[in-house]
Amino acid sequence: MLTPDDFRRLALSLPEATESEHFHTPDFRVRGRIFATLWPGHGRGVVALTREQQEMLCDAEPAMFARIKGAMGAKGWTDVILAEADEITALSALTMAWRSRAPKRLVAAIDGAASATPPRP
Repeated sequence: MLTPDDFRRLALSLPEATESEHFHTPDFRVRGRIFATLWPGHGRGVVALTREQQEMLCDAEPAMFARIKGAMGAKGWTDVILAEADEITALSALTMAWRSRAPKRLVAAIDGAASATPPRP
């Protein structure tokens, strides 16, 4: 089970992630683009996924993930049910959302830096 503070901490652990808000709701952005929102009073976070990612997560973990209703859900926006979520899976979903919204050059730079790091003995 994740708390809203856990979701916030995980979102902000991603490169260049910042917290802001829209419509009085906390959101998480990378270079100005929203990749996740938090609805603490509703016990859920929302992540911006591709449709394929959304389908995969909702099929694999239907208690944890649900397509949000309406046009935004059809574009990949997906609920993360905090009471059902674990840190590893939520961080994975947040990372997918971050990667889908971050500028391609930033993603490439992060990927390049990760591959340039020598493995630990």
